[in-house]
Amino acid sequence: LKRALPELAQALPLAPPAAPCSMGESSDVVMADGECRDGHLVSKKSRSDKHWHIHRVLSRKSPFADADAFDPGQDTIDYLHDTAKVLVIGAGGLGCEILKDLAMSGFADIHIIDMDSIDVTNLNRQFLFRQGDVGKHKADVAAAAVNRKCGHLGVKVTPHVGKIQDHPDSFYRKFNVIIAGLDNIAARRWMNATLHDMVDRTSGEPDPSTIIPLLDGGTEGFKGQARVIVPFMTSCFDCSLDSFPPQVNFPLCTIAETPRLPEHCIEYAMVVLWDKLFPDKKLDKDSPTDMKWLFEQAKERADAFGIQGVTYTLTMGVVKRIIPAIAATNALISAALVSEAIKISTYCGPVFNNYMMYMGQTGVYTHTFEYEKKEHCMVCGGARLAVKKDPSSTLQELLDSLGSNPTYQLSRPSISGTGGMVFIQNPKPLRLQHEYKLTMTLKELTEADPPVFAVGEELTVTDPVLPTKLTLVIEFET
Repeated sequence: LKRALPELAQALPLAPPAAPCSMGESSDVVMADGECRDGHLVSKKSRSDKHWHIHRVLSRKSPFADADAFDPGQDTIDYLHDTAKVLVIGAGGLGCEILKDLAMSGFADIHIIDMDSIDVTNLNRQFLFRQGDVGKHKADVAAAAVNRKCGHLGVKVTPHVGKIQDHPDSFYRKFNVIIAGLDNIAARRWMNATLHDMVDRTSGEPDPSTIIPLLDGGTEGFKGQARVIVPFMTSCFDCSLDSFPPQVNFPLCTIAETPRLPEHCIEYAMVVLWDKLFPDKKLDKDSPTDMKWLFEQAKERADAFGIQGVTYTLTMGVVKRIIPAIAATNALISAALVSEAIKISTYCGPVFNNYMMYMGQTGVYTHTFEYEKKEHCMVCGGARLAVKKDPSSTLQELLDSLGSNPTYQLSRPSISGTGGMVFIQNPKPLRLQHEYKLTMTLKELTEADPPVFAVGEELTVTDPVLPTKLTLVIEFET
């Protein structure tokens, strides 16, 4: 990453270097709306200046900054205030903190995107929202709150309501840095892959001018993490996919026959009763009406089995897979992310390389280490998977193995080859045409007339969680 910074500095649209102080090269201060006296900074602006703290950092040389990349002075300050454009993804507990920190750190052109509406359970930690905002879109309310509170700093936050997948590449190309405060792995994978796909590699090497850094943060109770992802220069999100624990699911037989926990009753109401009573209606997890119905059904079932503890809050947590959040953890991770955003935008200090963990459950302890790139990563690696399979195994078993692979964790993979479609998940009419293959063995598929695919053939795998493709090569075990 350190080696990459000079290349990024040359490619990104930073203003020309500021004129040096009249003291000459011996001075370690480059003036920003001030003057140099005896080698010391005497600013024309007092400490009451609205951004004096960040101006002080950006107005002088630093022994920690890369001398080839960092140009202290008014031009760098102007770039931060007038040119840098930041996108924040997610307006939840972490997103609110990020917006506040960006606004207070000198960033003026900030955009926020979120698809969710405000629920009453958000109010204890998502401090930009109030009781009267319940039911409104988070992005709209968060942007309005920051604009109202920090407008005097020249801040303008632009909201975008909807999914990140709804926006084309041209939307994301407008930003210099993207900060993600997401609460699910699928959205992180999509954003990570999209930014990698946007990098121009026609010359064989990544074009630095097309690289947009992604700062990813997440919290879970007293634990948190922040990381810097520079496409094709550092490890990406998918490189660490196998480090995430599997999502907890309850066996259907337990929740249906022998529930023992309040969570079992809630799962039963969601998985069994909803589909039974509303077969043509999809559960809206953001609808207070749907959530109230689930809570009432779960409470009734819990009472029948003598189980205590079913509450509306717990119902929301189980349905949305909500992990209890702590405001202090959000604040700490946000501070780390915005600090990295400042350093990446101005090169005023070394960017951490490249993963920081905060473990507050055992004390105030952080650990920073380099997460190495994975050679066969689906996004930043070769995107190639070679597997050896038993010829007697079925196509269904192959699809299941792709889903359980800790490196790829595909959800609904479709496979195609030079001879056509091996299997497709959607749309449903096309899936029905290929379902007969699911019970066929791989040997039968290769020996069919004509063959569905050939041993050693490069197959293409697509999946809803990613906008990219995976090359799959199947060899038979001998």
